[in-house]
Amino acid sequence: MSTLHDLHRPLGSTGFQVSPLGLGTVKLGRDQGVKYPNGFTIPDDAQALALLQQARELGINLIDTAPAYGISEQRLGPLLRGQRDEWVIVSKTGEEFEQGRSHFDFSPAHTRLSVERSLKRLETDRIDLLLVHSDGNDLAVLRETGVYETLAELKREGKILAYGISGKTVEGGLLALEQGDCAMVTYNLSEQGEKPVLDYAASHAKGILIKKALASGHACLAEGVDPVRASFELIFSHPGVSSAIVGTITPAHLAANVATVAAVLQGIR
Repeated sequence: MSTLHDLHRPLGSTGFQVSPLGLGTVKLGRDQGVKYPNGFTIPDDAQALALLQQARELGINLIDTAPAYGISEQRLGPLLRGQRDEWVIVSKTGEEFEQGRSHFDFSPAHTRLSVERSLKRLETDRIDLLLVHSDGNDLAVLRETGVYETLAELKREGKILAYGISGKTVEGGLLALEQGDCAMVTYNLSEQGEKPVLDYAASHAKGILIKKALASGHACLAEGVDPVRASFELIFSHPGVSSAIVGTITPAHLAANVATVAAVLQGIR
């Protein structure tokens, strides 16, 4: 069985060693307003616990959640009891999802409230990486709201250990990396516009997490080409990439993704 245990890599200069594949957990907490090609049923606690155990056995130590992911954080707290030191936990601030709709608040007061709430929900004394969940106006969010200054304070207090942005623009990603530790960017077979952010990260020892690595399940190519393998070949051919976050609740998909990433990385070596 292919695993990622021997393929962990640095998350920039944060000091964390992370698996090249991270587990996204939106499907543990939210089934409204998501952009996947097929509907799904949120797994129960037994199924979620089995998925997390499988991920650990496959060498995954990076887990991604957010307040906007419905009840994902609330569920992860109890599910991860006794395992806190086994995981690098990523959460976010800025986006809230209520009554089927998103709204955004990047103010210092809300940022602090959001992080304190995430700490309680996740039953932990620190969040390893806290990302600004941008609404797309990355530069304005970073320059005008005080969110990054608040995250810097929370880092000094030890409540978060690193911070950055989950953004949508090159300019926002670059500014976030200049002042912070990590950026989460979209990079896949059909969207590569944020590549300059990866280039900057590679030359400045900053962390990069890839979102929508498989185009939210929409990745496809010509007949006879494996779109999953082609996606991971593209992503991991770039030296700036730390890890790709892929959300799945299907054990077979998780194992197949791990096997593909392991094969791609061993080929690159």
